[in-house]
Amino acid sequence: MALNINERRDSGVIVLQPAGRIDNDTSLVFQDRLLKVIAEGTTLVDFTSVEFISSAGLAALMTAAKQAKSASAKIACANLNPVVQEIFAISRFSRVIPVYGSAADGIAALTA
Repeated sequence: MALNINERRDSGVIVLQPAGRIDNDTSLVFQDRLLKVIAEGTTLVDFTSVEFISSAGLAALMTAAKQAKSASAKIACANLNPVVQEIFAISRFSRVIPVYGSAADGIAALTA
């Protein structure tokens, strides 16, 4: 299954909106897109339309977080559904990347 990723800008923040599953089949596409936008600036990943994220997807986010840190850029996630939220909780991933309840909250925090 293909992963569609929409992109928009809001208050100077690049908002990526992946849709579908981020797993072994789609994680490299997700990672490539994420690394590209992190090079351009502050990034929020809006998980509204993400059904599931695997360890490969988390690895892509980890790579992005490391790149953001070395580039002094900011990255955050928002709108995790219950399944993705549980995966983040079990893996303690919210210690790696800040997670917000809504895109608006994430954008406000990233631009503060």
